[in-house]
Amino acid sequence: MLNFFRPAVSLIQKQRPWQLRLPMYGYGWLLWAAGLVVGAILLLPVAYLLIRSLEAGPAGWENLVQGRTLLTLARTLGLALAVTGASLVIAVPLAWLTVRTDVPLRRLWSILTPLPLVMPSYVGAYLMVSALGPRGLVQQLLEGPLGIQRLPPIYGFPGALITLTFLSYPYLLLSARATLLRLDPALEEAARNLGDSAWRVFWRVTLPLMRPGLGAGSLLVALYALRDFGAVAIMRYDTFTRVIYVQYRSFDRSQAALLALLLVAVTLVLVLLEFRIQRRAAYYQGVSGTARPPSLVHLGRWRWPAFLFCAGVTFFALVLPALVLVYWLVRGLLAGETVNDLGLATWNSLLASGLAALVTTLAALPVAILVVRRPGRLSQLLERLTYSAFALPGIVIALALVFFGANHAPWLYQTLPMLLLAYCILFIPQAVGSLRASLLQIHPSIEEAARSLGRGPLSVFATVTLPLLRPGLLAGMSLVFLTAMKELPATLLLAPIGFKTLAIAVWSSVSEAFFAAAAAPALFIVLASSLPMALNILREERDD
Repeated sequence: MLNFFRPAVSLIQKQRPWQLRLPMYGYGWLLWAAGLVVGAILLLPVAYLLIRSLEAGPAGWENLVQGRTLLTLARTLGLALAVTGASLVIAVPLAWLTVRTDVPLRRLWSILTPLPLVMPSYVGAYLMVSALGPRGLVQQLLEGPLGIQRLPPIYGFPGALITLTFLSYPYLLLSARATLLRLDPALEEAARNLGDSAWRVFWRVTLPLMRPGLGAGSLLVALYALRDFGAVAIMRYDTFTRVIYVQYRSFDRSQAALLALLLVAVTLVLVLLEFRIQRRAAYYQGVSGTARPPSLVHLGRWRWPAFLFCAGVTFFALVLPALVLVYWLVRGLLAGETVNDLGLATWNSLLASGLAALVTTLAALPVAILVVRRPGRLSQLLERLTYSAFALPGIVIALALVFFGANHAPWLYQTLPMLLLAYCILFIPQAVGSLRASLLQIHPSIEEAARSLGRGPLSVFATVTLPLLRPGLLAGMSLVFLTAMKELPATLLLAPIGFKTLAIAVWSSVSEAFFAAAAAPALFIVLASSLPMALNILREERDD
């Protein structure tokens, strides 16, 4: 029966890019000016890498084609693809269950399942080893009743895959939820009225319409896996970021710059691939501009298996790490370790992360508008630039800004604006992805109709486009806030003198093996980051 319904989906998915363009009404130069300023800022790390790479001799360039470098490239790409695939398997069902079904405790899972995103990778990996390592806490619990002396080793690719999947699947989950909340349920209801089951409607109608959100989220997950250092270092799995870090520590910055440029090239290939997949499609379903709240799908006998799936993901990704943190905190306190006052560090983290979320989202807005409404080579290049920096390790971005500040803007060095600039470069893809997915679902004729009624372009943007963009705006701000809270290398190198954050407190304590002192600020990061995300999810539920 869906053959009758399929032309409607095909019509939606076969829109050409020229049909999406809107006239700028004399204000287009403002968007382009803002976009070009953002692009110039994003070019700073690439310019730094080019300057450093020019200092490398012939031997440095020859190392790029050696078998060891190619093996590292294959290991890095393999891990990124595996993490992305595993995240899709977790995030897509979670998004659909928590938005469109009557799974028990639906709102609770909506709040809890994205929260693993607040966990720093170096903390998450350490907690995973503490819990699931050969002689970890789980083995100690099983040794008494079952006599298990040792669990299989978790180090290497399996440990890195598990850790990064549980830490990064919320990127996909938040993007997929934002997309589902914006979808007009008319097509799904039409398919169900024609006799299709909820499962068939999901695969043939809902999932294709989720493609922009899934594409943006998958790209963020892949780039997160490419740039992560903490998890792969603790799991003893060599990827590009670990090799680059070793090169920087050995003061061979020219060779490290060459490897970082290769990582940028890999990033651009992934961005180009994602763009080619999505460029021919538009995903708005109608011209009304409003999506009616869908009726929940009744799972019937699948309610409790769905409940167990949500509970299992929440337990392994959130509850288990939190329990291990509490365990180390209590154990350290009982052993006499002390926890320093964290009030100032908490305030500094909230201040820097909140400002970063605001500044980064504002910087991403003109980029997203240009990419969706004015597709072309320049806007494509601008979008690719936003993703190129995200794949670089934080230490590379920080050193690029240190180089820029020391040589060209000494008045900015070790100031809060410089730190916010680093956060913006690092995390702008998160905001661009969320905004682009929301813009793709807003029919251009809505804005055209408002213009035809005599409203100016700024009035149309403020009263029509911006309210429809609210899910994407809030999702992007939440992502930036959460990742800024746990960012370490850029904060260590660029924060003002005496500007201690929770991430710095965690790192200082872990490096000195004071696990109780590390557990306390790590729990503060989780709690402080969880509140805005929970409020955002509750707001989405009310709007839904």
